[in-house]
Amino acid sequence: MKNPLLEFTDKGIYCSVAKVYLDPWKPVDKAIITHGHADHSRYGHKNYITHHRNVPIIKHRLGDINVTGVNWNENFTINNVKFSLHPAGHIIGSSQIRVEHKGEVWVFTGDYKTENDGISTPYDVVKCDTFITECTFGLPAFKWTPQNEVMDSINNWWLENQAEGKTSILFGYSLGKAQRLLKYLNPEIGKIYTHGAIENMTQVLRPLVDFPETNLITKETKKLELLGNMVLAPPSAHGSSWIKKMVPYVTGSASGWMTFRGARRRRAIDKGFVLSDHCDWDGLLESINATGAEKVICTHGYSDIFSKYLREQGYDARTEETQYGEEETTESEEKITIR
Repeated sequence: MKNPLLEFTDKGIYCSVAKVYLDPWKPVDKAIITHGHADHSRYGHKNYITHHRNVPIIKHRLGDINVTGVNWNENFTINNVKFSLHPAGHIIGSSQIRVEHKGEVWVFTGDYKTENDGISTPYDVVKCDTFITECTFGLPAFKWTPQNEVMDSINNWWLENQAEGKTSILFGYSLGKAQRLLKYLNPEIGKIYTHGAIENMTQVLRPLVDFPETNLITKETKKLELLGNMVLAPPSAHGSSWIKKMVPYVTGSASGWMTFRGARRRRAIDKGFVLSDHCDWDGLLESINATGAEKVICTHGYSDIFSKYLREQGYDARTEETQYGEEETTESEEKITIR
C-alpha cells in the first residue's frame, strides 16, 4: 500500500515524494509556510517557501532566514510534485497549500476564514480530493456577526469610555487581529496608541495596507495623554505593570472566544467583542462542501466533534494531531516593549 501524498509525522505534515514539509514544528531542510503566526512559522528550517506578502512578516519574526516568496496560483514543482499557494483569508499573506501528484490533489488550509476583512486577500475555494482543515471554532455555537457591525460596536464603546474620561484598552494579537482592528477604528474619535509589539508589526505591514496613524507608547507617555483615547495591546499585556499606568481604563478583547461569557470572566475582561480570524461553524462546513473533497482531515480545535459530524454527513473524515494552536506568539514578540 502506497504512502498518502501528505503524512502527519513528529516534525510536521510531510510530502515524502517531494521531501518537503508544510508548516513543520521541528527544524527541517525545506518548509512551505502558510502564514506568519508562530505556531505555523517556526525558526530553524534551512529553506522557507511562502507567499511574498508573508516574507517581510516572517523575516521580522524569525530574523535572517533563507526564504523564497511566490505569488498566488503560481505553480512550482519539487521532485515532480506540483505545489501552489492560494489565499486563506486568515491574515495578511496567509495561504492554503495545494499539492498535486499523479492526478491526486490535497489542500492544506493552515488557518483560514471566509469573511473578507478588507486587509487580507480573500479566501479562495480550491477544489481537491483531500482537504486538511483546522477546527478552531468547530462547534455550532460559534456564529460570527458581520465585521462592520462588530467594529461599529467597538467604536461606540470607545466613545462611551471617552465620555466617562477613561482610556479604552483593546486586546488583539500583534499580527493579524491588531491590524484588522486598527484598520477600522475611527480616528475622528481620538488618538490610537499602540504597544510596541503591535507597533513594530504594523510598521512592517504599512507598505501593504493604508492604516490610520498610531502613536507608540513609551516611558515618556503620560497617563493624561491616554485618557479618552484608544490603546491597542497584545493579550499578554493584560495585568502587567505596563498597563497600570493607564488607570482609569476599561478593557476589551476582540476574539472568537468572546462568544462565551465565561471566557471573558476568566480573562478579567470588561467587554468582549466576537471577532475571529478563523471560520465559524457555518464557514467551515460551506468551505468543505465547496472544495468537492471526499476526504477531510481535521486538525487543531474541536477536531473530534467536528470530524464526527462530518462522518454523519457522509464524508470520509478523521482527525490528526498537530502542534498548531490559537495564534501563539513567542514571548519575545509579546514582551513589553519600551523605547
